[in-house]
Amino acid sequence: MGTFPGDNVSMTNDGVRMAAIHHFFTAASWIEGAATVQLEQVARLASMQAVAAFPDLHPGKYGPVGMAARADRLYPQLIGNDIGCGMALFELDMPLRKLSLDKAIEQFRQLETIEIASLEERLEECGLPADCHPHALGSLGGGNHFCELQAVHGLIGADTHATIDRQRLYLLIHSGSRSLGALIVHDTIKHAGSLSEGLDAGDEAGSVWLTAHDSAVEWAKLNRRIIAERAAACLRADLRLVVDVPHNLVRSDAGAFVHHKGSAAVSVGALAPIAGSRATLSYIVEALPGTEFSLGGISHGAGRKYDRQAMHGRVGLNRSEREALTGNSFGGRVICDDRALLIEEAATAYKNAATVVDDLVQFGLVRPMASMKPLITYKSAGGGAEVKRKDERRARERRRDQSRERRLRHD
Repeated sequence: MGTFPGDNVSMTNDGVRMAAIHHFFTAASWIEGAATVQLEQVARLASMQAVAAFPDLHPGKYGPVGMAARADRLYPQLIGNDIGCGMALFELDMPLRKLSLDKAIEQFRQLETIEIASLEERLEECGLPADCHPHALGSLGGGNHFCELQAVHGLIGADTHATIDRQRLYLLIHSGSRSLGALIVHDTIKHAGSLSEGLDAGDEAGSVWLTAHDSAVEWAKLNRRIIAERAAACLRADLRLVVDVPHNLVRSDAGAFVHHKGSAAVSVGALAPIAGSRATLSYIVEALPGTEFSLGGISHGAGRKYDRQAMHGRVGLNRSEREALTGNSFGGRVICDDRALLIEEAATAYKNAATVVDDLVQFGLVRPMASMKPLITYKSAGGGAEVKRKDERRARERRRDQSRERRLRHD
């Protein structure tokens, strides 16, 4: 993945060791002060070697989101609960001209009720145990996760048409490892205790976490695939994977480990989606050789401008405002029956993805390939009897799995 030119670790005025921090953003990208404080805290961690910060940088729970950090120890807290979270782009064999948006919206509302056969077999095909949280497969989760039907807004570059078809519809899926990732973090803290000094990959605790991490990354990739299959089934279409890019994971790098937290893990020449908000454009970019000096990372999306709590009181103050939040200027619609989530995920909560991409271009990290407009953004749908029955069944399966896991630990 390369290193930064002139990499170094310095000592602060108060005598604390601090890794080099490299900013891959300009003054055009608004960065909250709390995020830069967290960035410095990461740089002060023991054995940290270098940190890269991207234009979607914003504060997170245990460290900033929108960064990559190289160390010779493992820091599970930097990755967080949603190990393997990422975005996958799929091309549908359904042409844009055949889309009836109103009909598609009604079909999309059934997304979480579509049955996917042989989940256990699908897990085993990925090298995972058949009982590895099958009840959670095909679920988006909350927060900023989504399933979005997109159309090409514009092609950028003469050769882009060979990769992106202007006449086709696309699915962009953002989700992760769900209950599996949360369980891994819980078990790691329970058995390893404090994670402030990191884990040695050669010790039992580090080895166990890394093995579980790898499983969660594969599980999350399968989860995105199944969500896409459900969406394609709603539209009675077939799909083709364009690219799947995780942004919450650890990658090995010449005896060290690069921690990606909200930074797309790319390789030179690979495509990657950079998500906008549900009312703004997303982008497909190609990673350039410059990413060899950004720890193999780029932005994964626009990045939050305001936290969730701050959005309450800013938008959605009355019924008409909330109704306005379910549409966008492209004629697209949002499916979200959770009022709080609708407000917290409003477009104004996010930065401008175009500015993020411009900054990445200025630093030689990416080449834009296409801009994509949101037609249907699925967040959550509820209230139907079928959905309730499915939720109840998943709850029973979850309790059963938790009971089995407790017995295994006890034994």
